[in-house]
Amino acid sequence: MIYKRSSQLFAEAEKVIPGGVNSPVRAFKSVGGTPIFVKKAQGAYLYDEDDNRLIDYINSWGPMILGHAYQPVVDAVIERAKLGTSFGMPTALETEIAALAVKMIPNIDKIRFVNSGTEACMSAIRLARGFTGRDKIIKFKGCYHGHSDSFLIQAGSGASTFGTPNSPGVTAGTAKDTLLAQYNDLENVKELILANKNEIAAIIIEPVAGNMGCVPPKKGFLEALRQLCSENGILLIFDEVMTGFRLAKGGAQELFNIKADIMCYGKVIGGGLPVGAFAAREEIMNYLAPLGPVYQAGTLSGNPLAMAAGLAMLQALDQDSEIYNRLEQKTAYLEAGMRKVLSENKIEFTINRVGSMISVHFDAAEVVDFTTAAKGDNDRFKQFFHGLLNEGVYIAPSSYETWFITDALSYDDLDFTIAAVEKVVRTF
Repeated sequence: MIYKRSSQLFAEAEKVIPGGVNSPVRAFKSVGGTPIFVKKAQGAYLYDEDDNRLIDYINSWGPMILGHAYQPVVDAVIERAKLGTSFGMPTALETEIAALAVKMIPNIDKIRFVNSGTEACMSAIRLARGFTGRDKIIKFKGCYHGHSDSFLIQAGSGASTFGTPNSPGVTAGTAKDTLLAQYNDLENVKELILANKNEIAAIIIEPVAGNMGCVPPKKGFLEALRQLCSENGILLIFDEVMTGFRLAKGGAQELFNIKADIMCYGKVIGGGLPVGAFAAREEIMNYLAPLGPVYQAGTLSGNPLAMAAGLAMLQALDQDSEIYNRLEQKTAYLEAGMRKVLSENKIEFTINRVGSMISVHFDAAEVVDFTTAAKGDNDRFKQFFHGLLNEGVYIAPSSYETWFITDALSYDDLDFTIAAVEKVVRTF
């Protein structure tokens, strides 16, 4: 495929935007080459500025669970825009989507909407500290909770891609209150709790990690974390920015039958527009201003266009009793096809999958945490990425990212993708 127009646009962007992109992983630094500039998208497909059509396995990093330009979402945004795009005042729409979210998500009484997943996680940590009166948090190496200072300590995703997981600009004072644990390593968590008795406000975790590729929790790991938190007065925070409304209506809490204390949301909950949210039981949420002492605010929080898009998306998911079965079946079909191809071509690989999240790692060893994810053959991944791109299949331009499957994918699309994988691996 030819990407002449994308190359021109990237050169122009580099002159006025740092690195030519507004989010680092888009720059293709991990895989090399020139970023693809998108002109439009529809259903399961992207169309770039050179008019190439690409089957999309990123789907705006998760939100497009029903496909690009999903008509009910588009219609909802257009109709709301006719009434005004922002007020900085309450609207009935905010209450409507909040009530629906509370109905769909287990174990919450109230939810507050913000503008991004980063903001949701940042606010959840502040709330946890205010509620418990403690300062320290535990996060897991390779889990990414946005670019707030507290989280850029051994972060995954883009930070790892560039080999600088400890970002300059994060102060030593901030870093000392963030304790790092190994994902899926319960004994490590216990050691941190013991060494910081009565000082830990919260443990924050991606219940299914999506920023080291897709990494599922080991059997019993989340249950044990829940017990440890309950025994030690620590709040358990599920960062469900990726998993919320994607793995089930009630997200990972529903899928694994685990009750967290605070949940963070983004991506699907905004229907493709910039939205985040955090939620908890009433006792915790009432610590937020204006009811309580923990301050959090946002000029554009509850923006009517974003709320309209999110409401249309949640309504569609809530009313479709088979959506998660279809997503599971399509992703399992893709996994089975790729496993067959990679095995027959004697490629060392591991595939991880939970529901409609999936990733391919070029290493035969089990991938259970950031350390094992980092052992994958990145040179081979680069070949894989560019090979698929040339075949018209777009996956994440980083080996540390999960793929997100959309219901708009047809089985013909999946078969095409599996055939493309076979073409590519035969060149290895």
